[in-house]
Parts: sequence; structure tokens; C-alpha cells
Amino acid sequence: MSNEQHEHEVDLVVVGLGPGGEALATGAAQAGLSVVAVDKHLVGGECPYYGCIPSKMMLRAAGTLAEARRAGTLAGDVDVTPSWAPVARRIREEATDDWDDTVAVRRLEDAGATVHHGTARLDGVRRVLVELRDGSTRAYTARRGVVVNPGTRPAAPPVPGLEGTPYWTNREALQATEVPASLVVLGGGPIGCELAQVFARFGSRVTVLQHNERLLPHDEPEASAALERVLAEEGVRVVTGAETSEVRWADGGFTVMVGEERVTGDRLLVATGRTPNLDGLGLDTVGLDPSARSVEVDERLRAAEGLWVVGDVTGHGAYTHVSMYQSAIALRDVLEQDGPSAAYSAVPHVTFTDPEVAGVGMTEQQARDAGLRVRTGSTPMESSSRGFVHGPGAAGLVKLVEDADRGVLVGATVVGPAGGEVLHALAVAVHAEVPVDRLRTMIWAYPTFSRAIESALADLGN
Repeated sequence: MSNEQHEHEVDLVVVGLGPGGEALATGAAQAGLSVVAVDKHLVGGECPYYGCIPSKMMLRAAGTLAEARRAGTLAGDVDVTPSWAPVARRIREEATDDWDDTVAVRRLEDAGATVHHGTARLDGVRRVLVELRDGSTRAYTARRGVVVNPGTRPAAPPVPGLEGTPYWTNREALQATEVPASLVVLGGGPIGCELAQVFARFGSRVTVLQHNERLLPHDEPEASAALERVLAEEGVRVVTGAETSEVRWADGGFTVMVGEERVTGDRLLVATGRTPNLDGLGLDTVGLDPSARSVEVDERLRAAEGLWVVGDVTGHGAYTHVSMYQSAIALRDVLEQDGPSAAYSAVPHVTFTDPEVAGVGMTEQQARDAGLRVRTGSTPMESSSRGFVHGPGAAGLVKLVEDADRGVLVGATVVGPAGGEVLHALAVAVHAEVPVDRLRTMIWAYPTFSRAIESALADLGN
């Protein structure tokens, strides 16, 4: 182990190589800058190894089981025998390379960047200290500056008895090699709902304990209710307003106390939010608050002199697509190029349950809180022509939120099969501020799920 500190001068240091950081480091290196890219875990971040990609493989597999079980209504008798082995194999071999980032590191190096696995911290303006895995330290001075993309990690609530138990977070759940006979899920946000449905469809007895009064509390209440109904129909027990007072681990199982009730499970999945990776980053050395949960950035993602921050910790949505969007803007600024500034009025999001729950822009309540004169319109997805044809699995709705004074949509929600895909027509409308009267003149293909938007438009203000 060496404590020798090596001093280096480069153009740019990128700390944190989730999707946004990796893309920015790649673009800067390809533009000819000397770039050092640092991550203490895996190049690529949470998304490809523990989030977006492997979880959607799980959801795809669970959805296939659900469709097979619907065949009795639509196409004849089908016997379904779930097996987790193909899911675990696809995640290990196809999605994550057995949680090995060699290919991702090589991509960055081929672009011209120097890649370090180590812990980086700011040490003043345009200066970064990197402690490598062998214990040595390198000090970098960055002529252009530093980009920070630290991301988040799973958070655990301060429930007595939880600490020290072998509970799952999304990371352990995504590495599971078998399905537990019973599963308790703490948290009814996107991760909790997605994984609850996956394991239930593979035969696990699942209970979701949600502290909030409804699932997916950041979405429209109608969307929460629609998803809760579907989960209940599939055998998932959902307890909202759940006050968890204690967790016990004994004899290979968990007991969760909710009021006077004991909820038991072979496994406990904690999906109660994320903690920003801002601790130990050295924010105080550049005049920023190290105890903050987010970093304030301007429209070019600048947080301080010579410092750009992108991703979850900017507070504009913990989504891969936001991080990538921000990284492109920050890269232009690093390269001193012109281009559009960041704007967040039409940020889309999708929870990939079945039905998918997708939203863009403001909810009705957010629009009212912003002081807008609001009109809403909605329609059940099942009543659309495609919903009728689809039959089982077509539960959902389309809801539109209009700024009545301007006559444009400021938000929309789609719940239903391929809801995330249907959403994009509405995301364009919100982003481009297409007049509602103009949307009403469109020709909507028949019979598609998207045609439900036409019915929701007709319902606006009624």
C-alpha cells in the first residue's frame, strides 16, 4: 500500500460514471480533451447493473407469465410453470456480465479517457483527489473543470431492528437466484411496486407496506388507485398508511410490526427511497453545503466555479433520461459550445408495472398549487376500442391537465398496456405547448391505445 500522492494536470475530471457521467466523459474525450473518469463501483452506474436494464428483464419475464395465464380467456388452456432460472441467467449473462464493467471501461478508454476505480473527492476549485483501490492517491488539477455525477444509493428507514438484518434493497433483489416463498416490501414507490408484482407473478406471497396513503404518491391519485386494484386482483396485499414500528429477524424469516399486526415474510425488500451520494464528496471545499440532499445548478448545470453537476442529485428527477439530457447540456458548456439550456416542464417518467403508469409534466394538484386555472379530462383505457379488443390486462386510463388560460396541456398521465409508449404523444404536446384546439383536430389511428387521448381531450372541462 502506497501513500505517495501523484500530481497531474488534465482538462476535465468526471466523478461518478452513471449514464450521464459516462456519456459526458466519452463525449469530452472524443472532442479531444484529456479526461480522467472516476467511479468507486461500476462504470455505467445503477441503471445497467441494478436498475433499468435488469429490472425490465424481470418485468418482461413476469409479464410473459401473466399473458400466458390470460390465454384461458382469449385463446385456450395453457399450463404455466414459472421458473426463475432463465431470469437470473439473462440478468447475470446478458445484462450485467456477472456485474463486471470491463466492457464499459474499455469503451471509455477507447474514446480516449483515463479510467480509475477509486474514491474521488473535491479538494478546492478544479481540483480532485482520487484514492485508488491499491491505497495510493492521485491529485488532479482540471483546466476546464470537474463534472460530478454521484448518483444515489438505497436508503433504509430508521425502523428499530432493521439495521443488521439481511434485508434486500433493489440491488440484492436484482441478484436473486430464487423466488422467496413470501416477501414483504417496505415502500410503494416505483421500485417497490415493480418488484412486488414481479415476485408475486412468480409465485411469491407478497405484502406491500406503504407509509403514504397511496401507492406511487407522486403520480395522479387515479393512477395509484388503478394500480392498487390490479395488484390486489393478482394476490398482492397492499397496506397503505402503514406505520412500521419494528423489524425482527429470526429463524430465517422476517417479522414486521405494523400497529398490532405481525406481517411475516421469508425476505424483506426495503424500497423506501434513495440517499444522495454527496457525503464525503468535498463539497465544502468549493463553497457548497455538504449536508444538502441536492445541489442547486443553473440552466447550464453549473454549481460553482469550474464545477458542473448532473444526475439525481440535482433534484430534477432520479431518472436515467434526465441524467443523459443534463450531461449533453453540461458537455456543450464544458466545450464552450452554444445550445439550448435545461428546461424541465415536460419530464416524462414510467413505472413499468402491468399496467404501466406513465406521466409527464404536472399532476392536477401540482398545476393547482402553481396557481393555474386548471381543466382536466380523462377516459378509462378499457373503454377505448383497443382496450375492448385487448381484453384482460387493459386496465388503465388517460388523464390530461390543461392550463385553461393558455389552452395548452401542462401534464398528462397514461395507465395501461404500453403506457410509456402512448405517453410520448402527450410528452410532445406538453413540451411543444401544442394548443389543445390543435390536438383536437388530429386524426388518431384506429384502433390504438393512443386513441384514448382523443376521448380524454373531448372530456376536458366537462
